[in-house]
Amino acid sequence: MPSRRAVDPAELRAAVLDVGPWLRGDTEEKPSRTQLAAAVRLSARTLEQVAPGSSVEVRVPPFVAVQCIEGPRHTRGTPPNVVETDPRTWLLLVTGLLDFDGATSGGEVSVSGSRAREIAHWLPLLRV
Repeated sequence: MPSRRAVDPAELRAAVLDVGPWLRGDTEEKPSRTQLAAAVRLSARTLEQVAPGSSVEVRVPPFVAVQCIEGPRHTRGTPPNVVETDPRTWLLLVTGLLDFDGATSGGEVSVSGSRAREIAHWLPLLRV
C-alpha cells in the first residue's frame, strides 16, 4: 500500500478550529459531515505519523481507522489492540478537552488489548 502524504499541521489546525465552537459547546449546531470528516481524518492520520507502527488500531467510524504505535504487527482479523470512539469524543481527546482515562472509564471510548491505552501518551495532538 502506498504511503499517504504527510498531514500539514496548518491544515490539521484549520480543520479542528473549524469544528472548535461545537467541541467547546459554544454552539449546538453540528458541523457539516465534510467538516467533521476532515478534522477526524487529519487528526487520526497525524497520530499515525507521530506514533508510527501497527500494534494498535484506532477506529473513528464512519470516517477513519488507522494503525499506530510500534510493536507486534497485526495483519488479519480483529486486531488485539483497538481503540474505538465516535467523532466528537475523538476530537475532544485530540484537543485535550477530554481526558483519555476519563473517557475510557466513562464508556465514551472502547479500549481492548494490553497496548491500546498507550495512545494516551500521544494525546492531545493540539490544543484549541
